[in-house]
Amino acid sequence: MNRLAVHNPATGELVTELPADDASSVAAKAVRARAAQPAWAALPLAKRKACIECFRAGIMAELESLAFIMTLETGKPISMSRNELNGLLARIDFFLAQAGAATATQTVFSDGGMTEQIEHLPLGVVANISAWNYPWFVGGNVFIPALLTGNAVLYKPSEHAAMTGLAIARLLHAAGVPVDVFTALIGGGEVGATLLAQKIDGLFFTGSHATGVKIAQALGPRLLKLQLELGGKDPTYVCEDANVRNAAASLADGAMYNTGQSCCSVERIYVHERIHDAFVDAFVATVKAFKVGDPMHDDTYIGAITRAPQLEVLDAQVADALAQGATLLTGGHRLSGPGNWYAPTVFSNVSHAMELMREESFGPLIGIQKVSGDDEAVALMNDSRYGLTAGVFTPDGARARRLLAQVNAGSVYWNCCDRVSPRLPWSGCGDSGLGLTLSTYGIQAFTRPKAWHLRRS
Repeated sequence: MNRLAVHNPATGELVTELPADDASSVAAKAVRARAAQPAWAALPLAKRKACIECFRAGIMAELESLAFIMTLETGKPISMSRNELNGLLARIDFFLAQAGAATATQTVFSDGGMTEQIEHLPLGVVANISAWNYPWFVGGNVFIPALLTGNAVLYKPSEHAAMTGLAIARLLHAAGVPVDVFTALIGGGEVGATLLAQKIDGLFFTGSHATGVKIAQALGPRLLKLQLELGGKDPTYVCEDANVRNAAASLADGAMYNTGQSCCSVERIYVHERIHDAFVDAFVATVKAFKVGDPMHDDTYIGAITRAPQLEVLDAQVADALAQGATLLTGGHRLSGPGNWYAPTVFSNVSHAMELMREESFGPLIGIQKVSGDDEAVALMNDSRYGLTAGVFTPDGARARRLLAQVNAGSVYWNCCDRVSPRLPWSGCGDSGLGLTLSTYGIQAFTRPKAWHLRRS
């Protein structure tokens, strides 16, 4: 039997070895999911909702132990693991409240004996290759609305959050979701590749752009539903009339929360030249006050880097910035000791010739660039192949709307950042991916519209 080794990124120690899937077990699970899906879809929505309500209760009952597991295998600070689980409850509530209306059959025309209706049918079997940085959030954005709308789900958690994936499966099964309707697939990239080869009706993936492109190339000829969330290089512009202290505190948190390992982390900051120096001083002071330490401690803010290879990415971006004349204000190096640790790092005097202003860092690393005004800021914000989120800090709402309307991004922020709402669609432009999750659109994404033309004889 294949085994998956789980290591604690904060210490490097082996946590456990899990039984892993192989080609035959993935194929068998896909066949069982296909067979089980029609009966699940035939259940009244109220019964499917009751299962998800029980799942929610299970999360609440075990929240502390679930947070512990997530921190143990990802290195996320325990307070942030609790935040993720508590935040998930509101998303579940949204999906429960909106699933009925979002998928109800609509009569769009009725006149002279002719009626036209739109029915929302489940896709069928949905494959979900999920992420490690927010395993409950990212997975829940997919499998909760997928189950509510009558789909079976083949769920592959990241190999860096496999224990959490198994906990999700256990709680769903305990809540009444049949084992073959929600199935966890455990393993690395080879298991994901095998999953793509199965008979599925939709693939929902969160991860790197490179992997997303490979998935699109593999599944494109099959013309099935495809959703790819591929990260970003998210910019924010701080105008000269912004509250410097408030903007610095908000953006430091937006850049460093979850040790910078968020798709919507602030990764580029542009500051008007009139307040640049004051902003940089306040920003660096805030970052230096963040506590780096044991992720299991309640007061830790900066935890471990989940994936060891990411340390090399951070090293390379730091070396490139220094070689091109950037000013290192704090950090810029790995921290000593076992595990995967990187010091919170801030640069000024950066430019778009540098990798840290062009390619995703996915760690506690940020560059701050001085700009002369709005036009330069917008041009630089759009000088990216990504387009996930973008923000502007200014007390002038009209100015913020005007600027953000020009920026290529799926989500935009005025005087805030690094925020996701279940009520709003989560999508991106360019290399940030295609498709969407969340909002009522993110519920309908798991359905296939069927057009009805009904004429009375």
